[in-house]
Amino acid sequence: MGTRHQGSKAETLALDAYLKLMRAADSVTARAHVALPAHLTLTQFAALEALYHLGPLFQSELASKLLKSGGNLTLVVKNLDRDGLVTRTREIGDRRFIKVELTPKGRRFIGALFPKIAANLTREFTILSARDQLALARICKRLGRGRLLTAFAVT
Repeated sequence: MGTRHQGSKAETLALDAYLKLMRAADSVTARAHVALPAHLTLTQFAALEALYHLGPLFQSELASKLLKSGGNLTLVVKNLDRDGLVTRTREIGDRRFIKVELTPKGRRFIGALFPKIAANLTREFTILSARDQLALARICKRLGRGRLLTAFAVT
């Protein structure tokens, strides 16, 4: 189902594409993440995955990588710390900076969970050829970067 908006052709096309993109993303995400334990949110999983693959990060870096606000990520990291999956350490030179890293328990947890999610995502994407997956990745990257708006653009 596309948009029912009665705007210009450009608006209708953009809204229709956006709705299809968001519905597809939500649908794939829901199916691929069925392996997540009930107590773990998608953002918590994303934080654990980033720390697993990138190593310790400052909380502000982690928020930036996950496209989350600092306030939102503070709660996420606090809950992961409460569950013994990460530790938080304030920098001695500048206590505003908090380094977040996986605990051994957290490393084992995400190390066992990540392959299940990766397998689910791989299965979800088998509906697309390798060529289609590469094209989709290119299109999404271009869309995600956006374009610079001029001073005359309407926002």
